[in-house]
Amino acid sequence: MLHIVRALFIGVCGALGAAIGHELYNKAALQGLLAGVFSGVLIAGGAMAFTRRVASAVSTAMIGLLVGCLVAYFVVQVLRLVLPADDPKVDFYRSFGITVGLAFLSVLTLLQLKDDFKFVIPLIEFRREGHGGKPILVDTSSIIDGRIADVMDTKIIDVPVVIPRFVLTELQAVADSQDALKRVRGRRGLDVLNRLRKDRGVRIEDAELPEIEGVDAKLVRLAKNLDARILTTDFNLNKVAQVQGVEVINLNDLAHALRPDVLPGEKLTGKILRAGENAGQGVAYLDDGTMVVAEECAGRIGQAVEVVITNVRAPAAPGRR
Repeated sequence: MLHIVRALFIGVCGALGAAIGHELYNKAALQGLLAGVFSGVLIAGGAMAFTRRVASAVSTAMIGLLVGCLVAYFVVQVLRLVLPADDPKVDFYRSFGITVGLAFLSVLTLLQLKDDFKFVIPLIEFRREGHGGKPILVDTSSIIDGRIADVMDTKIIDVPVVIPRFVLTELQAVADSQDALKRVRGRRGLDVLNRLRKDRGVRIEDAELPEIEGVDAKLVRLAKNLDARILTTDFNLNKVAQVQGVEVINLNDLAHALRPDVLPGEKLTGKILRAGENAGQGVAYLDDGTMVVAEECAGRIGQAVEVVITNVRAPAAPGRR
């Protein structure tokens, strides 16, 4: 679509150049056409060279200029009523100085504080479409974890889910790491990301926040600016975000909350995968990852056995017995 708009713009410039050349320069329509096309290509190329960051800064400056001029107009009108100037030159220079000064201050203020205004965060728009829920920002740890894709499959999340560009950059760095384990984790995260973007409409937005150091700090700042929540499995990010008043969804807490309660006396069936710490014990795992320690099953590794729950460990423990 953008290429069509650019082509139409260049065509209009060419036609305008041909008309100007024909009417004003002794019927030099061809030269005017070439000049118009060249000018259109130059302008379109310059627009293509604009990054989103530059476009955001330009749009912010234009908004600041508009606001400054509007405020200056009302200030000048009030001064003309309260302190009228007898000399037209005095009135002109006074009005001109007020307009330039207020426009400069307005542009400077918006450029310095643009990250605090939701409408000038680098071209990010969130449509809540009547749901009223807060957008969700996804961090690197939850992408590598992979369970976010399964959660999205349930359709329980009906608000915009966004991955900032700096999170994608960190994920790519992990995938290119010299450490083999990190590299595998990073590549798995990229696979999960492609799955999310293809099947679930998760968006990647170019929010860089270059003035802030650290991905976690950027994520917290962006969440505060957008009144969004953070989805993570990172314990430290969880605590830092909560201290700064940002809501956090921890996938580990969600998984723990969804574990079915098992009571003493219930029967379960599981496959013994390895021997336990004590003699005669075997270890099995339920579908949700809960560990089950079965007595007198050390010799039945690889077999499915039915056990009766005799004891349930505290919730902080990694499994149930």
